[in-house]
Amino acid sequence: MASSRGSGAFVDLLKIGSKLPWKASLALAALSFIALHILAAVFASPPTVATPADLGRVAIHQVIYMGAFFFQFVMPSAFLIGATLSFSKGAEAIRLFDETRAAQCPAVSSLTWQQFESLVAEGFRQRGFRVTEKGGAASDGGVDLILARGTERFLVQCKQWRAQKVPVTIVRELYGVMAAQQAAGGYVVTSGRFTRDALAFAQGRNIELIDGKTLQELLRHSNNRACASARAPVTHSALASTPACPRCQEPMVARMAKRGANVGNEFWGCRRYPKCKATLAKT
Repeated sequence: MASSRGSGAFVDLLKIGSKLPWKASLALAALSFIALHILAAVFASPPTVATPADLGRVAIHQVIYMGAFFFQFVMPSAFLIGATLSFSKGAEAIRLFDETRAAQCPAVSSLTWQQFESLVAEGFRQRGFRVTEKGGAASDGGVDLILARGTERFLVQCKQWRAQKVPVTIVRELYGVMAAQQAAGGYVVTSGRFTRDALAFAQGRNIELIDGKTLQELLRHSNNRACASARAPVTHSALASTPACPRCQEPMVARMAKRGANVGNEFWGCRRYPKCKATLAKT
């Protein structure tokens, strides 16, 4: 039973480590070993039993010692393996990104859904976002990626649909999750296309729809990871319907004032916020 619990804990820690950036997992491996090793050393010598009442204290002391002694090897090992998996996954995502960027449009539609999500995640990283991959979790409204830039968060749904068009229900679902989580915006990315209703629903909202053709073009024209401009992906329809930032000429996104005299009113804000804080009144 103890072995089963230990292996279960090891697997759970390994999963956490594999989803974190590999450098973070390495740091956790080192910190967990040091902390647990010190804790095990502190509790290595059992307290003196003077009275029957001390027996309970001795038992707790031994439980802490055994737990620290056991996990000082389990936890660092899990995080080290997780760091290796995370590094390998990141390297594979970069390779896939480079290969797909150089290929023709059919390359995107031929990917598996796991490869497609990794490709999209790497595409957002290339544009300066910090990306958290949800790993196919189904309890969060279908969100596959969480993006962060500055103080803003963006939600992403990835749909590797070759034959079926992405319907408006998917876009509405993401919009509802965005409102519940107070996200600044959202993206729906597909290897195929969107229905007319889906495109219409996204207009005027902080949602950008990226179809397979647009994604391929964005990948092909993407700068490398050292690019300082770090631009977010946009669709052709978004470029046509949104104004350019008066300062940096980036396409702007529709936002809603959350405080101040204009609370509840919509306005145009630069997508590079907080680096660029230019705004325009929305008419």
